[in-house]
Amino acid sequence: MTGRTMRLRRLRRLTTGKDEGGTGRTGLRRGEAHAAPKVVALGGGMGLSASLTALRRITGELTAVVTVADDGGSSGRLREELGVLPPGDLRKALAALCGDDDWGQTWSRVIQHRFQSQGDLHEHAVGNLLIVALWEQLGDPVQALDLVGKLLGAQGRVLPMSAVPLELQALVKGHDPARPEDVDTVRGQATVALTPGEVLSVQVVPSDPPAVPEAVAAVLDADWVVLGPGSWFSSVIPHLLVPELLDALIETKARRVLSLNLAPQPGETEGFSPQRHLEVLARHAPKLALDVVLADQAAVPDRESLADAAKRFGAAVELAPVARQDGSPKHDPELLAAAYDRIFRMHGRIGPWR
Repeated sequence: MTGRTMRLRRLRRLTTGKDEGGTGRTGLRRGEAHAAPKVVALGGGMGLSASLTALRRITGELTAVVTVADDGGSSGRLREELGVLPPGDLRKALAALCGDDDWGQTWSRVIQHRFQSQGDLHEHAVGNLLIVALWEQLGDPVQALDLVGKLLGAQGRVLPMSAVPLELQALVKGHDPARPEDVDTVRGQATVALTPGEVLSVQVVPSDPPAVPEAVAAVLDADWVVLGPGSWFSSVIPHLLVPELLDALIETKARRVLSLNLAPQPGETEGFSPQRHLEVLARHAPKLALDVVLADQAAVPDRESLADAAKRFGAAVELAPVARQDGSPKHDPELLAAAYDRIFRMHGRIGPWR
């Protein structure tokens, strides 16, 4: 047994009170019927928000694990000034977990509200300031986020993927349009996301960041892990660059679904086919296995090539209509929820959940 494997098991015992084959807080053993699947969703930004908005419709056992490499906008300013984790993607995840009642929707709007002024508060989000204030008061990022979630009535839990703020670095071909064949190192999530060049690979600094123990434990204890959709190089792949989190994703008994984007994103995935998204994922995490790759049926022009790319991970491809009907490249929460629910029932080990 490797040192990392032993540490993963200790993290599970410490944070959930459960060891392999044992019972947890619910008194249920793995494989027994649950009221709902335990789902962990990984990502950041609007992609993760789309997943969470859908997933909270089908399970109350939901944990979001959020990237902490953002360095732009309000988050970047707070990170630079106070040395804290960037709160923006964590705030968006909390907003997505707010309920559809008046309380939930009011608080969702409040924490997403941005000040408009000629002074220092301009473009700061209320939720970012609230989260950072609680971090400073409590000295514990996880406890603070749990408290914000309780205030909002969030239907799930939000955790940072790492305990330290990370810097994203990418090797980009043609970042400078005047030198289209040159490969440069581009630093910062905001810069990587908008590069006009071709992103070849990404890494995080520090290169061996500590994972949040509760995030590792949630992955190990899950029934399903959902990765994506979202900015591929700046929100999805960074989770695979935190060694303990990657180990948990590889070793978990949960089933794993990869949710693809509806369209390539200007900048970092310009011109990418659905199968190319899988190819770059495999380069960054060659030992990762998947069970299902979910894609919008209208966004896959070459289904055979996507199926071949999915086989590299040991995964089946599920095609479903998950986009909004207005033609925008955004997920429809109800359709995405229906797709996830069908996948969990068709490919899951346990059930039914309702």
